[in-house]
Amino acid sequence: MAREKKDGRHINLYIEREIIESLEKHCEKVGQTKTVAIERALKQYLAEFQKDKEK
Repeated sequence: MAREKKDGRHINLYIEREIIESLEKHCEKVGQTKTVAIERALKQYLAEFQKDKEK
Protein backbone atom coordinates (compact mmCIF):
# COMPACT_ATOMS: atom_id res chain seq x y z
CA MET A 1 0.00 0.00 0.00
CA ALA A 2 1.44 3.35 -1.04
CA ARG A 3 1.87 6.21 1.41
CA GLU A 4 -0.42 9.19 1.10
CA LYS A 5 1.32 12.09 -0.59
CA LYS A 6 1.96 15.06 1.65
CA ASP A 7 0.93 18.55 0.75
CA GLY A 8 4.30 20.20 0.27
CA ARG A 9 6.74 21.91 -2.03
CA HIS A 10 10.26 21.07 -3.13
CA ILE A 11 13.09 23.35 -2.04
CA ASN A 12 16.73 23.39 -3.04
CA LEU A 13 19.33 24.06 -0.35
CA TYR A 14 23.09 24.33 -0.32
CA ILE A 15 24.23 23.30 3.17
CA GLU A 16 27.74 23.26 4.61
CA ARG A 17 29.35 19.83 4.25
CA GLU A 18 29.93 19.47 8.02
CA ILE A 19 26.25 20.11 8.77
CA ILE A 20 24.91 17.71 6.13
CA GLU A 21 27.31 14.98 7.22
CA SER A 22 26.16 15.41 10.81
CA LEU A 23 22.53 15.32 9.67
CA GLU A 24 23.11 12.14 7.66
CA LYS A 25 24.77 10.41 10.65
CA HIS A 26 21.91 11.48 12.92
CA CYS A 27 19.27 10.22 10.49
CA GLU A 28 21.04 6.90 10.03
CA LYS A 29 21.33 6.48 13.81
CA VAL A 30 17.67 7.22 14.59
CA GLY A 31 16.22 5.71 11.41
CA GLN A 32 14.48 8.69 9.88
CA THR A 33 14.75 10.54 6.61
CA LYS A 34 16.55 13.83 6.20
CA THR A 35 13.23 15.37 5.19
CA VAL A 36 11.59 14.36 8.47
CA ALA A 37 14.58 15.55 10.51
CA ILE A 38 14.68 18.92 8.78
CA GLU A 39 10.90 19.39 9.02
CA ARG A 40 11.00 18.69 12.76
CA ALA A 41 13.96 21.00 13.32
CA LEU A 42 12.33 23.82 11.36
CA LYS A 43 8.99 23.39 13.16
CA GLN A 44 10.75 23.56 16.53
CA TYR A 45 12.87 26.56 15.53
CA LEU A 46 9.93 28.49 14.10
CA ALA A 47 7.71 27.75 17.12
CA GLU A 48 10.43 28.96 19.50
CA PHE A 49 11.08 32.02 17.34
CA GLN A 50 7.38 32.90 17.32
CA LYS A 51 7.14 32.37 21.09
CA ASP A 52 10.15 34.66 21.70
CA LYS A 53 8.73 37.25 19.31
CA GLU A 54 5.45 37.36 21.27
CA LYS A 55 7.26 38.16 24.53
